[in-house]
Amino acid sequence: MFSKLFFSASLFFTVLTFAQNSKSANTVLMGGKPVHTYGTLPAVNKAAPKFTLTDVGMKEQTLESYKGKYLILNIFPSVDTGVCSASVRHFNEDAASLPNTAVLCISKDLPFAQKRFCGAEGIKNVVMLSDFRSDFGKTYGVELTDSAMKGLLSRAVIVIDPSGKIVYEEQVADISQEPNYEAAIKAVK
Repeated sequence: MFSKLFFSASLFFTVLTFAQNSKSANTVLMGGKPVHTYGTLPAVNKAAPKFTLTDVGMKEQTLESYKGKYLILNIFPSVDTGVCSASVRHFNEDAASLPNTAVLCISKDLPFAQKRFCGAEGIKNVVMLSDFRSDFGKTYGVELTDSAMKGLLSRAVIVIDPSGKIVYEEQVADISQEPNYEAAIKAVK
C-alpha cells in the first residue's frame, strides 16, 4: 500500500513539475530546429536573480561581486564553437571602451577551457565564468532541456544596471546566430 501511495505521489509531483516547467519554457531554434530552455529570461525592470559562478582561477564569483557596475551577461553554449567565440571576441572589444562596466561571459565550459581560450585569443577585457557547478542556467531560464545540447546554455544577453536591476534582455531566437551587440551596448550608455 505504501509503495503505491509513494508511486502516486511521485508521479503527481513529476507531472506537476513538468507542467510548471512547460508553462514557463521558451522555444528557441538551433540551426532552424526548435529546442527548449528551462524557462524564460528574467524580466526587464526586475531585480537580477542572485548567482554564483566559477572564474578561471576556480574562485566563486557572485552577482554581489560586481555591485555598483553595469553588467553585460553574455550567455552562450560553449566557447569552443564559432558563434560563441565570436561573441566573446566582440564583447571583449566593446568592453574596453565602457566605463564602470563588466562583461561576464557565461557558459558551462570548464574554467580551464575558458582560460585556455582567453590566453590563445588575447582576451583581457571580459570575465569568463563557468556554470559547471551552479544553477545559473535554471535560475536565468537559459538551460537547454532537450536536443544534443541538453544541459548547455542557450544564447542570451542580459544587461544589469549598477543598482542590480535588469535593463535589457535578449534571448537570441536561433542559437546559431550572434546577439544584438549594439542594443546591449546602448543599454549601458
